[in-house]
Amino acid sequence: MWFLFAILSAVFAALTSILAKVGIEGVNSNLATAVRTVVVVVMAWGMVFLTHAQGGLSEIDRKSWLFLVLSGLATGASWLCYYRALQIGEASKVVPVDKLSVVITLILAFVFLHEKFTVRSLLGCCLIGAGTLLMVL
Repeated sequence: MWFLFAILSAVFAALTSILAKVGIEGVNSNLATAVRTVVVVVMAWGMVFLTHAQGGLSEIDRKSWLFLVLSGLATGASWLCYYRALQIGEASKVVPVDKLSVVITLILAFVFLHEKFTVRSLLGCCLIGAGTLLMVL
């Protein structure tokens, strides 16, 4: 089931890039990010209430709060940078560079989460990096 959601995530991320590139034309990238964020917040809280998950809010511990807030700050910074890059660059070049996050995530997961870094994942990282360079040069 996780694979289906991951594929859907990729499809929606691709749509996000194309729709955003069209939508930010003539709009300040920070303002565009704020508009997008409001939509995401409304949609996320809508899902919380639709699935009756709001009761779990009081069960979140301090550590989880800290890391969820830090994750939110990282997301905000990522979106601000992404929208600015998308506004001044070509989507076909900005998106592959943004997807280097896959490589960076694998490295950070190895260093901080002690996840396994195999020959296959190393090869995958190298191929993603080489593919990104090939696409943006």
